[in-house]
Amino acid sequence: MQNRVDPITVSVIQHRLLAIVEEMGEAMLRTSYSQILNSSRDFSTAICDLDGRLIAQAEHVPIHVGALPYAARAMTEFFEGDIHQGDVFLLNDPYHGGNHLPDLTAFVPVFEDDQPRLWSINRAHQSDIGGATHGAYNAAATDIWQEGIRITPLKLYDRGELRRDVMQMIATNVRHPRDFRGDLAAMIGSAHLGEQRFLALAQEFGWETTQAGIEAVLDGAERQTRAVIAEWRDGVYFGEALLDDDGRGNQDIHIRATVTKSGSDLKIDLSDSHAQVTSFINSSYPNMYSSVVVALSYLIDPHTPKNDGTFRPVEVIAKPGTVVWANPGAPVTLATNHCGQEIIEAIIKALAPACPERAMAGWGRRFRIAIQGKDPRANVPGAKPFIWHFFQARPGGGASSAGDGWPGGGEWQAAGGIKFGSLEVTEARFPLFFKTHEFRPDSGGAGQYRGGPGGIVEMVVETEEPAIGNTAGDGVRHGACGILGGEDGLPHRYTLYSGNPSPRSIKTKETGLVIRPGDRLVLESGGGGGWGDPAQRDPAAIAGDIKNGFVTR
Repeated sequence: MQNRVDPITVSVIQHRLLAIVEEMGEAMLRTSYSQILNSSRDFSTAICDLDGRLIAQAEHVPIHVGALPYAARAMTEFFEGDIHQGDVFLLNDPYHGGNHLPDLTAFVPVFEDDQPRLWSINRAHQSDIGGATHGAYNAAATDIWQEGIRITPLKLYDRGELRRDVMQMIATNVRHPRDFRGDLAAMIGSAHLGEQRFLALAQEFGWETTQAGIEAVLDGAERQTRAVIAEWRDGVYFGEALLDDDGRGNQDIHIRATVTKSGSDLKIDLSDSHAQVTSFINSSYPNMYSSVVVALSYLIDPHTPKNDGTFRPVEVIAKPGTVVWANPGAPVTLATNHCGQEIIEAIIKALAPACPERAMAGWGRRFRIAIQGKDPRANVPGAKPFIWHFFQARPGGGASSAGDGWPGGGEWQAAGGIKFGSLEVTEARFPLFFKTHEFRPDSGGAGQYRGGPGGIVEMVVETEEPAIGNTAGDGVRHGACGILGGEDGLPHRYTLYSGNPSPRSIKTKETGLVIRPGDRLVLESGGGGGWGDPAQRDPAAIAGDIKNGFVTR
């Protein structure tokens, strides 16, 4: 008979679990080496049980979390009977529960006596993971082996002892091994902190009460989610989202969602989506599933914990060989953004008529640049090599019935979880000079509530020899979607001035972009979509927009 726990104890356990994963994130933020982690915060922390159920997660990068249970299950299955205290495990393979190769995941087992019970997990985006191009995003990739080193379930520490040969092999396959080792140490330290804090929780309440409290938290999250879904109108709904292209000359790659809402159940069918392509916009199943539950998370109450119970009302139907569920071996590195974001968009568009007060408009799409070069300021022979990832000028967030979209809020699959790095720190660490970093007027979609504006960056590359840029993204043809009568946000517009007054448009999916010393980049990001009829906007809000420079008309 299941041990019953009083509601107060359940609440305490729920909040302690949240505090544990949040503290894991703080430890990661303060100890990681790379700016992509210690400034932009592209990492997530969580606790799963050995069966792969998500117990708790901190609100870092939403797209990471829905895939973690698949990774935890893959780790348990591969090392069943060979999990010991002091072990540390790694994984990044998208076909074993990773999102994409740059997202490396560290697992530390949590034991009750000599029995493993849980995984303490840190998933963090590496600034480089090997492969044919720097920075991991390879727009030219035709298979996953061109995108980086694939790490299937792997034991890095065995009973507390580092497997030095394994560490050396992995570090040798990335371009900046020092930063990689530092970031990995921070990940492992974060996961060990989660282990220690959970053991303290279990010691305080006892394992039996703690486990019963966890079950009550999961069941409570399911009840809360079902109560919200039950309020929506029953029916069959359809939504479609389009990617600009696949980088191979094919445009308007479609993601189609047919959503059946019945009572408190949702059936989400993505099987009519575009066929798998020869491009890194494909998604593995875990990343696709993560996109689905991210969409659901945006439609339910924000204070409902996001765990295994939250996602029980959802049934996902998809077809292998489509862009949302590519066959193993297909390139998938961009999928966390695109097609992940389009999966979210298609589902929320579909459900908007059923729950208009909960549906939000689209957030700006991702358009990143990774620049590889040499820093002439470094006091080393031949200058110090660097890889810099563009996180500034975040696109605008989507509007909702709650109000206007966040300025510079970021992309839908991250929803503010990823930040832009300090300009001053960036200039100190990299040979870059930022002339402008400001909001982009008129970029947010009009509506009763306006989409958040995107940003503008004007920067100069201060190297002494040419650098190379790679791009990965979408959204120069299709801006963030307006919803329920709201207008779309403006698309991105990225340009390179290189020795002449005529700018060269930068494509969203290209490799080998030559950036010469003194070149100037003007990078204008898209705004969020508008919500509701623009004619219903409060005149005072319009006047405020003009006064604040968000709009000019």
